[in-house]
Amino acid sequence: MKQTGIWIDKDKAHVITIENGVEKFHTISSNIEHFNIHGGSGTRLKGGPQDVMQDRKYLEREKHQLKQYFKTIATQIKETDALVIFGPAETNEKFSTELHENYKSLSTKIKGVKKADSMTDNQIKALVRSFFGLN
Repeated sequence: MKQTGIWIDKDKAHVITIENGVEKFHTISSNIEHFNIHGGSGTRLKGGPQDVMQDRKYLEREKHQLKQYFKTIATQIKETDALVIFGPAETNEKFSTELHENYKSLSTKIKGVKKADSMTDNQIKALVRSFFGLN
């Protein structure tokens, strides 16, 4: 049985697969741009014209980059028998939602979606082993 645990955030996903007692660990980078919107004034004068930033454009680009990131992860874990997703914030929940909407065969293998703060690689491995009861 192939068991997979993923610790995921917007920057990277750490994927741990355990099959027949053999543990494999690799990292997938997201390549998602971090948008720092700098609104400045176009003049030194108080009340002068200001730059208008189109948040919608940045959010749409981020949404497409997230979809591509999730697709990359999904293709690498498609052979798993059981899946658990960990992570801070909401990226883990977005990934779970993406699997339910677009990767039905993978979504049926999800055993849990849990919150987990930043961790070292060894802590992530231990968390996955513990979740599947392999300690």
